[in-house]
Amino acid sequence: MMRGFHDTELRADLRAAIDRICADFADEYWRDLDRNRAYPEKFVDALTRTGCLGALIPEEYGGLGLGVGDASVILEQINANGANAAAVHAQLYTMGAIVRHGSAEQKQASLPAIASGQLRLQAFAITEPTAGTDTTNISTRAVRDGDSYVVTGQKVFASRVQHSDMMLLLARTTPRAEVQKKSAGLSLFLVDLRGVEGLTVQPIRTMVNHETNQLFFDNMRIPAAALIGEEGEGFRYVLDGMNAERILVAAESIGDGRWFIERVRRYATERVVFGRPIGANQGVQFPIARAYVGIEAADLMRWRASDLFDAGEDCGAEANMAKLLASEASWEAANAAIQFHGGYGFAEEYDIERKFRETRLYQVAPISTNLILAYIGEHVLGMPRSF
Repeated sequence: MMRGFHDTELRADLRAAIDRICADFADEYWRDLDRNRAYPEKFVDALTRTGCLGALIPEEYGGLGLGVGDASVILEQINANGANAAAVHAQLYTMGAIVRHGSAEQKQASLPAIASGQLRLQAFAITEPTAGTDTTNISTRAVRDGDSYVVTGQKVFASRVQHSDMMLLLARTTPRAEVQKKSAGLSLFLVDLRGVEGLTVQPIRTMVNHETNQLFFDNMRIPAAALIGEEGEGFRYVLDGMNAERILVAAESIGDGRWFIERVRRYATERVVFGRPIGANQGVQFPIARAYVGIEAADLMRWRASDLFDAGEDCGAEANMAKLLASEASWEAANAAIQFHGGYGFAEEYDIERKFRETRLYQVAPISTNLILAYIGEHVLGMPRSF
């Protein structure tokens, strides 16, 4: 496997640390979790003890103070080991909203505790049933009432809420009819979930084990101090962190792709049919090789995007392209793996079908392939807005 061009000594150390942790959580661990729809509590605890989940928290608050490129290695390596980084990835990219836009009090109260593992910030509530990816059309309201905001409405596909102490919540604080720009009037809140009243969490069983939920807010009261930054600027704060999210998800996809390719490469080399390894047949070998090429190409865009992000430069196009290329390349690798394992690819004990389901998500969330293409068409190629 081609790897190392962008690997610093720190990144090599991060890979080695993740490999050591994942060695204690082999395939059977993830199989059992998937079978029982359980949360990887022990795995998350092990990662937390290393400090990895505070990678993007500044050192002054007890974090590692790393860049997005460094953090992406953590998630890539988790998936490359056949594990699932979805249980922890949000804690990396949600940090940006607090670090860049939170008050001094919010930072001091939350960041050191998150970095040490005393608090978990794994939940992010944005999507709504009637708005979908049209985030500016959300209707969940947060109305100021003295020293509090009262929240009413509904969210969907909010993951890890049941295993998170805090949650980022995007809600409308000014009715859409009263704002000139549709992205205005939305505010971002850091909600303490411990003991909060007026929130109902309803699990959604999906094809992947991501602890996904619907949320119902019935006059949920939160302190006014939960507001991040300025009222009405929440959409801008969310956008500010989306490039990091796309880069990190691209890295997860690349990790999945590497795992699929290694599994199918090994199987195609060892599996003998009609007196020869099936990998000696070009009909088997070429799709695997093409999937490998796709992963390596996507990886280059991932590093281009993360280098720009960490340098403080605009990287919207690169982050989106990295996510698109990586999610599609991973899916091609998944297809090759399940195809050339034959019937065994569908057998639980081979783990291909589990990872096959997991990696398919990345073409849909956290942003769909079509929305990325719309972004490139409008903002990079200068074509008319398509939606």
